[in-house]
Amino acid sequence: MNITTGFLTPEAKSLSPLDTREALIDEVWSGLLHRPRSLVPWMLYDAEGSRLFECITTLPEYYPTRTERGILAQNAEAMIAAAGSGSRSLRLLELGAGTAAKTGILLQAATRLRNEVVYLPIDVSSDALDAACENLGCLLPGVQLQPMVANYVTHPPRLDRFHGTTLALYIGSSIGNFSPQEARGILRNLRSELKPGDALLLGTDMVKDEATLVRACDDRDGVTAAFNLNLLHRLNRELGADFDTDCFRHRARWNPAASRIEMHLESTCDQLVTIPAAELTIEFAALETIHTENSYKFTRKTLGRLLEDAGFAVRQTWMDPRQWYSLTLAGLR
Repeated sequence: MNITTGFLTPEAKSLSPLDTREALIDEVWSGLLHRPRSLVPWMLYDAEGSRLFECITTLPEYYPTRTERGILAQNAEAMIAAAGSGSRSLRLLELGAGTAAKTGILLQAATRLRNEVVYLPIDVSSDALDAACENLGCLLPGVQLQPMVANYVTHPPRLDRFHGTTLALYIGSSIGNFSPQEARGILRNLRSELKPGDALLLGTDMVKDEATLVRACDDRDGVTAAFNLNLLHRLNRELGADFDTDCFRHRARWNPAASRIEMHLESTCDQLVTIPAAELTIEFAALETIHTENSYKFTRKTLGRLLEDAGFAVRQTWMDPRQWYSLTLAGLR
């Protein structure tokens, strides 16, 4: 794999367009032909979706990002130290890295504690990785950057051998976007690439009052609504679909039985949509929804069970004073 201190390599950029188009078609077929209709979360994160999500993380209603950032700022050196002190070389592997806005806190701590630091960000968006590598390359020129454009859900990454400790990062409460079964699969695939002495740092949003949870996914400025509706714009752009986004609206709801916030796109009328690249015509009834994303919320008990089922053992946990958010360090069982 190429090592760079700036932008993505041409080889990495060439992985994306055709494979992504075929994956979109597959997901449209599997998600929109059956009721209830659904689409998978990774489809939200094209270049525009990634940009909108970065805007969401700055909103006053969206507490997870600033809460997690606060925990990292106070405990980064302790986290790096707890990840293993036997090796002077550390590789930070990050699933769903995005622009890596918070990861720099950990990387700065790592450069103070380790002689060699390698950062391997993985994301479906090459634009987000470009931004991450540009920013980190300027901030931390001593860190070796090895970006990878990949869908870690459909194509679990295979890691090169590394003579040191690997700390896998899965922060930003991204694990909550997947069903318990899917989350276990992602973590098990990750565990299979790690070796004894490696570790996982997992960020999770915790159960709290319904009003706070719903506001975080339905802000008053409509940024989250634009993020959700951008999925339809993406299908129009990339698959030639004719979704009229004025005839859909964003919906966020709390499902207490499943312990999750659900995001939906609700049809405001009876309508017909064609998707030429997928050779589909789909009829939507008024008030029918497309389920686009979940955000599962955890308790200490459900979090511990998830990690145990995936082959990890909890070593240490850091939380904010309100205990709204958790960063959990886990080793291999």
